[in-house]
Amino acid sequence: MRPRPPINGRGIFSGTGLVVTALAATVVALLVPLWSYADRPDDPASTSVLSARTVTTPYGPLSAQDRDFVTKVRLAGLWELPAGELAQRKGTTPAVRTAGRHLVDGHTSLDAHVRTVATQLGIALPNEPNEQQEQWLATLDTAEGQDFDRQFAGLLRLAHGRVFSLVAQIRAGTQNSLVRDLADDANATVLDHIKVLEATGYVDFAALAKDLAASASPAPTPAEVDPSAAVPVEPSPADPSAGDPSAGQASQDPGIAGPGIAGPGPLTSPESGTSQTGNTASGS
Repeated sequence: MRPRPPINGRGIFSGTGLVVTALAATVVALLVPLWSYADRPDDPASTSVLSARTVTTPYGPLSAQDRDFVTKVRLAGLWELPAGELAQRKGTTPAVRTAGRHLVDGHTSLDAHVRTVATQLGIALPNEPNEQQEQWLATLDTAEGQDFDRQFAGLLRLAHGRVFSLVAQIRAGTQNSLVRDLADDANATVLDHIKVLEATGYVDFAALAKDLAASASPAPTPAEVDPSAAVPVEPSPADPSAGDPSAGQASQDPGIAGPGIAGPGPLTSPESGTSQTGNTASGS
């Protein structure tokens, strides 16, 4: 019987062919993921905190988020302390005036802390509020009577609500011990201010929730200076807290406790018995 001629292409299915094919497939399986990741562009959302903008300090790595947080703490004091002084002068109720006093006291202390941290870490600081904060101060400066009370409570509660979540984020993730301590201080200060603002009875929580859910319009940071040139945020000598006639009244108010201690609950307006409408302006 004559031998059958070989079938074209059958050699690949021989033992040697199968081994070579398996090895080739293994090499491809190992190399394709490497090529894929090598060619993939960086995803900003998944970038590690230790990025090119992170620097080494004696207190631990200092990230871009850490530096931004320090700047925001400084900016908060630059407008919230003057807003507190306005409340001490223009507030129509002991609760509003007491909230103003808490803002002045809290940011006087917190600003001293942030300037110390900025000096140790070499972070430049602004000396003026940003544009949005200037607009808020202008609104409070022109408002009078109960309109001032509502604007003050609404604007300040919105601003504190926004920064509160930032403080928590930084405190949870920072690797820098100085920034961590500053976040602890800021957390206690912001929470105290939130409570005394709510205790005024002028916070509109429905409007507040809507504003907090909306994206804040970014505001450019004002010009920054060396931390040694940062002007301290302190009460105005022309408007000392000791001269506030409401200081004694506020301590007797049933809805307000002393400085740094929140009262047991929100007060209601004498007209309606319900919380008043707060300002719904956005921004940070």
